[in-house]
Amino acid sequence: MTEQPTSHEGRQPLAARPHERTRPRSEVPGPSAVPSPAGPPQDLAGTARREGDRLRFVGAATRRIARGIDLDEIVLGLCRATVPTFSDAILVYLRDPLPVGDERPVSPFVLRLRRTDRLRLAGEDAELGPAVPIPVLDPQTDLSPTAELCEVRSGGALSEVLRGVRPVFGDSAAARAALPELLGDGRTVPSGHRAILAPLRGRRRVIGAAVFLRRPDRPAFEPNDLLVAAQLATHTALGIDKAVLYGREAYIADELQRTMLPDSLPQPTGVRLASRYLPAAETARVGGDWYDAIPLPGSRVALVVGDVMGHSMTSAAIMGQLRTTAQTLAGLDLPPQEVLHHLDEQAQRLGTDRMATCLYAVYDPVAHRITIANAGHPPPILLHLGGRAEVLRVPPGAPIGVGGVDFEAVELDAPAGATLLLYTDGLVESRLRDVWTGIEQLRERLAATAQLTGPDHSPPLEALCDDVLDMLGPGDRDDDIALLAARFDGIAPSDVAYWFLDPEDSAPSRARRLARRALARWGLEELSDSVELLVSEVVTNAVRYAERPVTLRLLRTDVLRCEVGDDSPQLPRQRRARDTDEGGRGLFLVNRLARRWGATRLSTGKVVWFELPTRS
Repeated sequence: MTEQPTSHEGRQPLAARPHERTRPRSEVPGPSAVPSPAGPPQDLAGTARREGDRLRFVGAATRRIARGIDLDEIVLGLCRATVPTFSDAILVYLRDPLPVGDERPVSPFVLRLRRTDRLRLAGEDAELGPAVPIPVLDPQTDLSPTAELCEVRSGGALSEVLRGVRPVFGDSAAARAALPELLGDGRTVPSGHRAILAPLRGRRRVIGAAVFLRRPDRPAFEPNDLLVAAQLATHTALGIDKAVLYGREAYIADELQRTMLPDSLPQPTGVRLASRYLPAAETARVGGDWYDAIPLPGSRVALVVGDVMGHSMTSAAIMGQLRTTAQTLAGLDLPPQEVLHHLDEQAQRLGTDRMATCLYAVYDPVAHRITIANAGHPPPILLHLGGRAEVLRVPPGAPIGVGGVDFEAVELDAPAGATLLLYTDGLVESRLRDVWTGIEQLRERLAATAQLTGPDHSPPLEALCDDVLDMLGPGDRDDDIALLAARFDGIAPSDVAYWFLDPEDSAPSRARRLARRALARWGLEELSDSVELLVSEVVTNAVRYAERPVTLRLLRTDVLRCEVGDDSPQLPRQRRARDTDEGGRGLFLVNRLARRWGATRLSTGKVVWFELPTRS
């Protein structure tokens, strides 16, 4: 709200008037802005005018301090509000480190000089700095501090002044002993009432001190100025307390959000990924939007994007639980509609008002197909290689948390070179446009971006994500935004070999022969010995427990991947075999020879896989 000028607006003390054009900081005149009239002490009009100026100054100064959000803004507000209106210079010390809330302060009690400010002299340049040395505030005294740090000795003079809380004049007995301790040895106190030492006390403890100083040609401080200094110190200290608490909460919220989202995306075979996350505002970096990419057996990958209602720490906490649940369900290799069904049950267990939207898709690079299930989320957009962008027709479904709703999955083509874009509604919906208008604008933006790269090349994923976010206008950031882009490369059929093996004793030898032929066809004969040994060990373990045919699949990409599946849910565990054991060394060999290996439980059994680097 704009402040209304008063009849005394712009009045400056006589000592400050020659410099007022070089630093017009004050909003209203200071408490000592009007020198004492040359009349008798009974001049009530002059006294009333000075008191009115003092009250207006305190009101404007406290409003300026209160406008600050972070620590530096509050301290700067104090300095700009008091120099040159109330004082010609100010020194602000704060405790280092500043305690937060009920934290126990760190010992010893150390004050650090946080900021200094002073009245500029004529001829000084605000950009280039002072053209002359900092002026002394007393002909015999220079109060510039000798060091930034000051350790407050227990029981010392400075400790006693800070404990007393009330501001004191610099020439008082307590301040004359305390100021040299604060400023450093060899510094003496100016004569007369030209310095005020004001402790800064927060809600629970002293957190710093401020020193207000005036030059000799300026009227000295009056007793009522101690009350002004106390008001300034109180509002500053309370503001600093709030800023420190807010900073801690913002840090916790930011860390919470970071831990809820993936640190990095996986690099599954046959698909490339890129992502973005934008909070609703820099001052509230938490929200309920999330994205995820989860590798699945068979070189598949699950692509997830979701949005919990609201953008608070509660929303972020619920989002974290739903994301963890989705990862667990993906590890069971459940169909997308079943994953959403279990997420819906989990949301209902969290509370009746826990609502979220979610889109869950599974991409198979071998089949070049994608299966998608939706729970009230905006539909994805598929950008084809030729530049055509289409909004996929996916059943909308009900949001997670409604309960009692069946979800439907659709299976669609995922051609090589196409790009799938999953996003939350913060990207396409705002106060200025409805969601379907935003989706159409996003589709047009993607098509226009693809046209720039030509019909035979897909736009780079990272640049595509940046370009999508550039479509946001200044009024479009009403909600946080999660964005996940997937470029489908796929795996060519010629790079896949797939067989069924009956669960019998001859299966390992047949698996070795089949693997050898496939490697010869791919020109990877140098891997034959290692692959035959590892395939034999993994197939032997599968045949031992399987009742149905065992599957064997080889995939040639940047690595050679072997996958063996059976109908037994029992996962293999690596253990150290004893010298007398005849078996138990198969997984030890796999662990030593393979670059990576693992086992995943499926709804129909399990898959054991390993990877070997290919050599040219």
